[in-house]
Amino acid sequence: MTSHDTDKRMNAIQFRLAACGQGHLLTFWPRLSAEERAGLLDDLAQLNLEAIPHLAKLARGEAAGGHALGELTPPKVVKRESAAASARQMGESLLREGRIAALMVAGGQGTRLGFAGPKGAFPISPVKDKTLFQLFAEAIAGAGKRYGRPVPWYIMTSPSNDAETREFFEANNRFGLASDQIVFFQQGVMPAFDRDGRILLDQPHRVALSPDGHGGSLLAMARAGVLADMQRRGVNHISYFQVDNPLVHCIDPLFLGLHAEAEAEMSGKTLPKADDLERVGNFVMADGKLTVVEYSDFPESLARARNADGSRRFDAANIAVHALSRAFVERLTADASRFALPWHRAEKKVPFVELETGRRVEPATPNAVKLEAFVFDALPLASRTLLMETSRAEEFSPVKNAEGVDSVATARRDLSRRAARWLMQAGVSIPRDASGEPAGVYEISPLAATEAEHLKAAAGRVVGAAEKSAKVYIE
Repeated sequence: MTSHDTDKRMNAIQFRLAACGQGHLLTFWPRLSAEERAGLLDDLAQLNLEAIPHLAKLARGEAAGGHALGELTPPKVVKRESAAASARQMGESLLREGRIAALMVAGGQGTRLGFAGPKGAFPISPVKDKTLFQLFAEAIAGAGKRYGRPVPWYIMTSPSNDAETREFFEANNRFGLASDQIVFFQQGVMPAFDRDGRILLDQPHRVALSPDGHGGSLLAMARAGVLADMQRRGVNHISYFQVDNPLVHCIDPLFLGLHAEAEAEMSGKTLPKADDLERVGNFVMADGKLTVVEYSDFPESLARARNADGSRRFDAANIAVHALSRAFVERLTADASRFALPWHRAEKKVPFVELETGRRVEPATPNAVKLEAFVFDALPLASRTLLMETSRAEEFSPVKNAEGVDSVATARRDLSRRAARWLMQAGVSIPRDASGEPAGVYEISPLAATEAEHLKAAAGRVVGAAEKSAKVYIE
């Protein structure tokens, strides 16, 4: 880029920054190099300047974030095992018609797992050490083969892992998926504000930016042309999931069929909580609207409340698996100046550059406000919603920690347990150890099956392969 081009870009944005009270971001412009000026302009280009005045009010605490909550009551759920057969038929028909796409939120790094790289590149399967990305790719490929139509897969990365994620897929030949079947797009970013509503500089030539939360996936889909691409392909429904749950059913015909039959704009999966205070969001009804209240905001009195029979009154955990209609997401993102989802305010420690001295400060206490959007906040905005209860053993074992609860070890254990259970349902005799656990390690490729029923159709082949070894892999 020439200095003339840089000056044109700077002149175009200077007035707009001043108009929204953020002209200080150009404080160090006169002393920046040409390369640094280009970097600053790139950062500024990522800001939605029309929305900044409202966001600054949130940062100052002058506007409310999140949905207002009234009286909370337990939600109604459809249990997986009692769902009508017509729902599965509807889901399968939508898949055969190409009306469904998968959306995976994969912006995280594997830092907490002691892994350098995108979290999805972490090896997790118990026998073959397949990565999270490979497991999901095989599930999506299997659905395409089963229903005779490739399922488009949209993958949201972050600025910190986008290049590595794309390189990882190419190095692995996209796990056999066609190049036009996978669409990568980047998560948006939000600036960090001081408590006076001024955007912070991370360096004299860089804005303090951070990812805008998983709710930002909806906004990013609009900005990156994903919604337009879905429309072009004829996709009407989106199967949303996050990268850290290897047990997730990426493409679930029953759930998607229930969602479509109910003409829901957004649906969710739930399961009973492990304990009263499990660190998961809680599905509730708030003033007649399906809503998620985070565990940190959920009153302990409600978390411990019991029904007359002793069962937990609020027992619907959010596992971050949703179905959304494309038209609903289009409606939420139609106004570029005001995203329909609320932004949540959190005070954090954010390094910043002092405008007076140019010195970079590493604060010891929270000094800044970060804003994030949560995808579940779309639920109260939907005209119709649906909630389906499923099984933890079948569909939920997130990889969040290196050790302990929700760790690498528990996810591998749960993958093996589920595979052993599916094999038993297909007629395979599974030996047990003294504690009653399956003896050995079991893994089933999602290309072979993504639910137990798929194995039953090939019971003879499966039995022959599985009864010969205590370390079993079915493909």
